[in-house]
Amino acid sequence: MLDKNKNILSRKVQAGRRTYFIDVKPTQNNDYYIMLTESKKSTREDGEVLFEKHKVFLYKEDFSKVLTALQEAVNYVQNELMPDGGFNKLEDRQAHEQPKTNGLYPLNGHRKQ
Repeated sequence: MLDKNKNILSRKVQAGRRTYFIDVKPTQNNDYYIMLTESKKSTREDGEVLFEKHKVFLYKEDFSKVLTALQEAVNYVQNELMPDGGFNKLEDRQAHEQPKTNGLYPLNGHRKQ
């Protein structure tokens, strides 16, 4: 049986003060789910650095529905709310800020530092 805490696949997305982690994890029944984690860095008044985390668990029976709805939302923003190309300008700026890596980690679940 697979270790339920072990990641099968991990992807890290840097986005300014936020970092998103997309992890494929096994269930106890040898099935799989995706865990989306948003980690936001903040600093308290006393200077202590904190990371606020939010998690969403997606189960395989919901993958298609969630992916379809997310793509519809992105397309709406891109085509209806920002038709002048502003959306693509944001992507281009973020691409220049990103390190030249695909963000994939080995299947053993260990992230390279």
